[in-house]
Formats: sequence, C-alpha cells, structure tokens
Amino acid sequence: MSFGAFNHHRNPGPMADINVTPMVDVMLVLLVIFILSAPMFTNSVKLDLPKAQAQANPQQPATVTLSIDGAGKIFWNNDPVEQSVLEARLVEAAKLEPQPELQLRADKDTRYEVVAQVMAAAQSNGLTKLGFVTDPKKEKK
Repeated sequence: MSFGAFNHHRNPGPMADINVTPMVDVMLVLLVIFILSAPMFTNSVKLDLPKAQAQANPQQPATVTLSIDGAGKIFWNNDPVEQSVLEARLVEAAKLEPQPELQLRADKDTRYEVVAQVMAAAQSNGLTKLGFVTDPKKEKK
C-alpha cells in the first residue's frame, strides 16, 4: 500500500484499499473480554453436599416503647410509670433473651435532660438496643 508517489503531476484518485485497523482493534478488545470472562462460566464444581436439619428462626425481639411527653412524664408502652418503676422494668427487660429493642419517643417540647436520664438509665441497666422514633416531615401546603 503506497501513500505517495514520486510523480507529483499525477492526479491522486480515491484510495481503493480498506482500512482494517479499527476492525482489528475491536476484535482484540472482544478477544480480551472473552478471555477474562470465560473462567466465570466454567468454575462450577460438582459436590455432594451433606444434608442438614435447619433450626427454627430465632425469635424476633420484642419492642418496648418509652414515650416522654412535654412535661417530662414517662410512659412504658402507653402506661405511665414512675422513675423507680422504670428502673425495675429496665432491669427485667435487660434479662430477657433476646433483648428487646427500646424505642424512645419524645415530645418536641421535652427537656433534653429527661431524655438523657432515660437513656442513661437504659444503658446502666444493660439495655443495648435503643432507637429514636420520629414523625416524618409533613409537606407544607
């Protein structure tokens, strides 16, 4: 294939040769892709796996809802409780297996001090799962 000639007076005509370089590039890329992906299709190993009895799913832990209103009054699953009774219930809940999840719902006007005291009481009595419950933000009209 010649790109030029020694005779400059000759009118160059259209090139009749096909440029195969882009086709070779595409074929090489496809070859590399197939080489890399081929082992993924042939890596299965035939095994005779042992049979086993599945155990029952573990029991889902119960949830305890602790609500605190704006005045600082505490409710255990919607029942009002005093601080001393709350401590005793937290100790009993910590002994349960699996341990219940403590869901803390506090009014937006509740003092942080009350919320912190409830959280500290739960932690000191051995409860490790604590979650905060909030209402989703409502759309403004």
